Amino acid sequence: MRTLLASPESGVWNSRKHIHMGLGYLAGALLAQGYEVDIWDAAVEEDIETLNQRLARDPYEVVGISAPTPLVVNAWEAAAAAKKHGAITILGGPHLTLMPHESIQKSQVDLVVRGEAEQTIIEIMHALERDPGIRGIRKQETSMPDSPALTPHLFDPDAGWGDILGLSWRDLEGKIHHNPDRTLSDDLDAIPFPAHHLFKIERYTNLNPLTDGLEPEARAYTIVTSRGCPYKCTYCSKPITGDTWRGRSVENVIAEWRWLVEDLGATEIGVTDDIWNLDRGRAKELCQALIDNKLNHVPWITIHGMKVNNTDQELFDLMKAAGCKRVGFGVENGDDWMLRHVIKKGQTVDMVRQAFRWAKRAKLQTMGFFIYGMPGETEESMEKTTQLALELDPDLAHFLMAAPFPGTEMWEILEKHGQVYSHNMDWSQIAIQEDKAHFAFGDLDEETIEYKWHEAHRRFYLRPSRIARIVIRGDTWRRFPYYVRTAGSMLLGLGERKAA
Repeated sequence: MRTLLASPESGVWNSRKHIHMGLGYLAGALLAQGYEVDIWDAAVEEDIETLNQRLARDPYEVVGISAPTPLVVNAWEAAAAAKKHGAITILGGPHLTLMPHESIQKSQVDLVVRGEAEQTIIEIMHALERDPGIRGIRKQETSMPDSPALTPHLFDPDAGWGDILGLSWRDLEGKIHHNPDRTLSDDLDAIPFPAHHLFKIERYTNLNPLTDGLEPEARAYTIVTSRGCPYKCTYCSKPITGDTWRGRSVENVIAEWRWLVEDLGATEIGVTDDIWNLDRGRAKELCQALIDNKLNHVPWITIHGMKVNNTDQELFDLMKAAGCKRVGFGVENGDDWMLRHVIKKGQTVDMVRQAFRWAKRAKLQTMGFFIYGMPGETEESMEKTTQLALELDPDLAHFLMAAPFPGTEMWEILEKHGQVYSHNMDWSQIAIQEDKAHFAFGDLDEETIEYKWHEAHRRFYLRPSRIARIVIRGDTWRRFPYYVRTAGSMLLGLGERKAA
């Protein structure tokens, strides 16, 4: 069976694009078992050819769609398009793992996969091959591809559907089944490499937004060296990778890194682990291996924040020698009480200061993430966060407004207080990149959160040294209209608040 793995897109992300590692891993698993598979990523393809146009031109028997919470509505729309072209539709990803019943009830959705899916997708393909009713249904549907009917597939239990862990499906009577969860894989080395070669890499941007701008000829790949995170930050949802940290062996990571550099011509690599440096010794060993294998001439960055309390000067010096260009840190808040009692970050402000000092001493670019408007936040704590950002002075500061995602402690708190409702939520609005506050809690209103967020941007980026740095970047002038719009939203707060 030919399979197309698809990722929807919406306007909640910024203009920087990097490859979808979830789809890459699923494609790699399918290829390893001899299945034919392609990838369609709306982020770089929709302006050229829509999913509907792709399927009309080149039909697939199975279409798998992955989506985080803000894009789940787009995923449902993509499933409807695939369904009208006769495909069996499979949805997976963070939101589907947390709320599978919401999606499996929709007629355009045939199957929902929960959790890590590399083994699940293979077992689904085997069951499709065994199920006697699948091909007959498909033949009927493809004979009338323009039909508006979106009839869900019903599956024969004798084909083994009930034995596939982490799967939600319908039996021949239309009854929905949610099979038991699949346990997390302990042996990440056994998982095939992502199918990096299937991505149209020339359409993606570079990953480093500090000095390079958006290079039109970048070949920027991403890599996952570990999965999961044991920390319990109240804003963070980890439905796919879980609360346990699992690292790949250094040898396995180096083999994939070599493929990216020597065979696929990577010009930049981004490490997308939730917390790649949890095992500090392993992190140092990986850096030394990059040096020893002469893979350190291609720059790399940490896309997500490193854990500040698992660092030291030696680590940052090794990272620099290994080719690292930029490190990110999840600072989140400048108030120790907020970090301990509200965010539950497992770090202190002084730990953050020390990590920044070490990174800058190693001559690494730095990036900091700062969150405004958490439940329990005050105007005073937000002011401390802004002051800390100015003190740390990272090369790039990301100021974000707290977004309540299902499966987080923050969601549970807000749900208890009547601030969020899963039955009528506009999921497309739940994005950390939004310039509007998602909720008000206690004595802190949305207008104050937004004011402090805009103020943080102004105080950080409207300093003379920052303006000079932005002005001399060629990318600023190549994409001047985009930066004007961004400045109007982030710095000036132009536009009125939309009603919730």
